Amino acid sequence: MIEEVLSRANMLSALARVEANKGSHGVDGMSVKDLRRHIVQNWQAIRESIRNGTYEPSPVRRVEIPKPNGGTRLLGIPT
Repeated sequence: MIEEVLSRANMLSALARVEANKGSHGVDGMSVKDLRRHIVQNWQAIRESIRNGTYEPSPVRRVEIPKPNGGTRLLGIPT
């Protein structure tokens, strides 16, 4: 199953969704517009570290989103 997750088609599909969403940066400060270049340059190493179990994701950036009723909800932005 990990090979399906790490497949080129799946990664390109995920990248396209992230780019279309135009989200905010995570704790690393990398903008969505810089993401594609980073993935192209680092994909082999990232994929291998996931395969061999040494990949450690960065912490999730937490932000509070205002709710229409006056409260807030927490949103996690992964890197």
